[in-house]
Amino acid sequence: MGMRHHWRWYVLLLWLATGAVHAAGVAEARKQVEASMLVTGRVTITREGTVSDWTIDQREKLPEVVANMIDAAAPGWRFEPIVIDGKPAHGSARMSLQMIAERIDDERFRVSIRNGYFGRDAVSRAQPPGRRGKREDASFPDDRLSGLEMRPPGYPPLALEAGVQGTVYVIVRVDRSGRVQDAAVEQVNLRALGNAREMARMRDLLARPALAAARRWTFRTPVRGEWVDEESWSARVPVDYLIGGMQPGYGKWQAYVPGPRSPVPWQMESLEGFDIAPDTLVAGEVHQVGTGLKLLVPLQGG
Repeated sequence: MGMRHHWRWYVLLLWLATGAVHAAGVAEARKQVEASMLVTGRVTITREGTVSDWTIDQREKLPEVVANMIDAAAPGWRFEPIVIDGKPAHGSARMSLQMIAERIDDERFRVSIRNGYFGRDAVSRAQPPGRRGKREDASFPDDRLSGLEMRPPGYPPLALEAGVQGTVYVIVRVDRSGRVQDAAVEQVNLRALGNAREMARMRDLLARPALAAARRWTFRTPVRGEWVDEESWSARVPVDYLIGGMQPGYGKWQAYVPGPRSPVPWQMESLEGFDIAPDTLVAGEVHQVGTGLKLLVPLQGG
């Protein structure tokens, strides 16, 4: 019953989204639209890299099929072991999972875990399972890049007037003074539809002010830990453009059109840490590149 309700909601959402298209046509628009849900939580990892425990944030707000799918997948995850001071260690890390509902036909949809991010920036010396205390969520902000002054961009007037919403996935390279050396836009996902030319213009409308704002941001750089001696650090910061009150709540499907992903200009030699899907990351947070845990198996087995 609950699952049918969510499918009906999703069908309605798609209908509302595609109904606004005048150029591409409904049939073409349906091919572009995806339904996504970002689910967050935490995993606890053993010295061997296996998962000993996991929690899902606000489980009660999720469709049952989504929570059950994560519960079925999590015990099979295996990570590259966490090493602290040269020794394997227990750890806990924040996770964000991108759930996708793909349309099979007019009545049926397939739900899957498309991408996942497990933030090593939140790893701690977690107590072994069964001995966790009040400090299990503690993180060490001084051993990674964190935001200092990050004024958000203004809403572009033309985009606001047209009702264009979306998320711009900005990536920055920060020098040792905490200032931005380089900035780029990796991807722009839209919550608006049009033909190819119109959508390219919409993406540009949102990307330009986000990029301009990012170049003025400043950051706190690491003062200890694994990355303290780096000459520069890269970080992703998703920027949401939302018109008041129109953001679906946690646990709700969100219709959007994923944009093309552009290469990062200054990261040509290695993809280490850059292979994470940008749209797996929580908007408004600083995600230092290369600090995530490395998953060694598929998210859903196989």
